[in-house]
Amino acid sequence: MYLGIDVGSVTTDAVLLDDKKKIIAFSIVKSGFNHRNAIEEVINNICSKAQIKREQIKSIVSTGYGRRNVTGADKAITEISCHAMGTHFLSPEVRTIVDIGGQDSKVIRVSESGYAETFYMNDKCAAGTGRFLEVMAHTMGIDINDLGSIAMTATKIEPISSICTVFAESEVISKIAEGKPKENIIAGIHQAIGERLMSMISAIGMKKPVAITGGVAKNKCIVNILSKSLQDSIYQTEEPQIIGALGAAIFAINYFNNELH
Repeated sequence: MYLGIDVGSVTTDAVLLDDKKKIIAFSIVKSGFNHRNAIEEVINNICSKAQIKREQIKSIVSTGYGRRNVTGADKAITEISCHAMGTHFLSPEVRTIVDIGGQDSKVIRVSESGYAETFYMNDKCAAGTGRFLEVMAHTMGIDINDLGSIAMTATKIEPISSICTVFAESEVISKIAEGKPKENIIAGIHQAIGERLMSMISAIGMKKPVAITGGVAKNKCIVNILSKSLQDSIYQTEEPQIIGALGAAIFAINYFNNELH
């Protein structure tokens, strides 16, 4: 058994693979204030689901913001590399990945062998991240999980001109005061994120096919906007939130087999 752990700013994810690279179990928990507690919880969840003891795990590779907090990890690898490898494992033809996390967003170009060739990261502001959607959902008094479906009922897009979260929030409040339909405002919020992501894609020189990963990949409106902008379908997995952990687990197998140094 081989374990990949992705300690992110919002969630900590883990994937357990066997020696044939079959997914045996995965778990997603809130990272919270104490990363070590989240890591302990996610490992316990994995062992319980797979009905194994920790001693049966031959190798662990960590990734994400808190990767250095995983005690006992054989290797710590960047989330850029792990998202590239995890996506390549599931869909080898993908050449560009749009990863939208809680606190940052990234566009990664992937080689034919599954390694990151180049990337562009937005980690200095919340624009184009899950945090941006979270703030907007709170402002409108709507559950963040409902934003995408509500946006897709819009009859018109109310444009949000600012990509800065603080200024965008002010714009949203103004549009609410003007009596604009909530679905049209929410569509504008999604459009603003889509434009931000497209500028990032352009910055690294996109190659198709394109995949989307991260928690925000579960938002169908974001996926639709990107698909229309790219004039192509976007590959996404059933559980896009565990791709980084999956890549880490693959690297754990490579480490155990002395194929990673």
